[in-house]
Amino acid sequence: MTTLLTLAAAQDGWRRPDWWPVFPLLWFLFLIGLATTFVLARRRREEQSGRRAGERVLAERYAAGDLDESEYTQRLSVLRRSR
Repeated sequence: MTTLLTLAAAQDGWRRPDWWPVFPLLWFLFLIGLATTFVLARRRREEQSGRRAGERVLAERYAAGDLDESEYTQRLSVLRRSR
């Protein structure tokens, strides 16, 4: 019976592709890749934000005259060194 249905379907031009399970796998890989991209971007942004905030505060203090140039460069080098 299934042979007859398969033959009838093949005569109509419809044939079930044997590679159809690939599509759910591709969607799964796409979603995993998307989630990984967002997680890694967020981690990188969080890592960079702490250092940038420190440099910004240091620059503000230097601009306000709280620090002289040698102290500013020393503290800036310490911030950039401690990753």
